[in-house]
Amino acid sequence: MKINKFTRLLTLILALGLLLSLAACGSKREETAPAENTETAAAEAADTAEPGDTAEPDLLAQIQERGTITIATEGDWSPWTYHDENDNLVGLDIEIGTLIAEGLGVEPEFYETDWDSILAGVDSGRFDIACNGVGYTEERAEKYNFSTPYVYTHKVLVVRSDNEDITSLEDLNGRTTANSPSSTYAAIAESYGATVTSVSTLTETIELLEQGRVDATINAQVSIQDYLDQHPDANIKVVAVLDGDPVAYPVRGGADTETLIAAIDDILEQARQDGTLSSISEKYFGLDLTQPD
Repeated sequence: MKINKFTRLLTLILALGLLLSLAACGSKREETAPAENTETAAAEAADTAEPGDTAEPDLLAQIQERGTITIATEGDWSPWTYHDENDNLVGLDIEIGTLIAEGLGVEPEFYETDWDSILAGVDSGRFDIACNGVGYTEERAEKYNFSTPYVYTHKVLVVRSDNEDITSLEDLNGRTTANSPSSTYAAIAESYGATVTSVSTLTETIELLEQGRVDATINAQVSIQDYLDQHPDANIKVVAVLDGDPVAYPVRGGADTETLIAAIDDILEQARQDGTLSSISEKYFGLDLTQPD
């Protein structure tokens, strides 16, 4: 009898212990459940987040936020971009670049660099825009967003004064020319069979030509005329005038630069309508080259 009572008591104690153990496990599961739900909610929020929520502002917004626009230019290509007698950076592209900055409500920051680094710097984001007489081409337009043309220029074929063998582009086959690498002028010379010697400045180009180290060069008519005005004794001559090209301002390609190009186009159009572009062209070129004809 005593054994039966003890057995029932022991059974009761074991059952009570089991219930307490189950209750404790249930309590632990309830404590961890909210954490699991939080992680799931975070994952779901990330999946449903809008793509533009963390996107960088477009280039125009960045320029206006910082208050400056970075402009790449050579600084040694008169009359586009050069230093005057007081060593001030001046030229057609410097004036129009400053005009663009004012229209955007920011300050211009000009960075002088060699031609080959200008477009590479725009492409990498080092510079916001290039103001350096950049000719528009379909090939370049695949990589950069261009403004509307602000001037149209003719090209000329130039040789040393005593050269009687080269009078046309066809005569460049097997010859040598001096031109900036990756320029439209270099591409034209190569397309006619010339070997191009890379140069950084127009001054270097003319020096190689006068020394007989290259046979010819293709360059902007206004630049050659400006050089001859400043160096009337230069031992060079123009033997052919080629078709004109639209010149425009490139920024890096992509949707994030479209608002900047639209704003630049508005500024250029206003300057075209009020005569500012024509006035700047005549100041530096002696001609109004703002129209395609």
